[in-house]
Amino acid sequence: MISFKIEGEYIKLDQLLKAASVADSGGQAKIFINAGMVTVNGEVVKQRGKKIYPGDDIMIDQTHIQVIC
Repeated sequence: MISFKIEGEYIKLDQLLKAASVADSGGQAKIFINAGMVTVNGEVVKQRGKKIYPGDDIMIDQTHIQVIC
């Protein structure tokens, strides 16, 4: 599990995947999201710009990311 600390109120999903080193680039993050490979709080999300807040749980493949403030 990765604990990822954000500085502001939220971070966009594609930015989080890149910042957490799950995706090598924004383009790769977009591919993961569009392919339905990413869940937020247990639901598949296909919005790159989805706002992710502290307390949200993100899963991609076998990687679990917990967002903290």
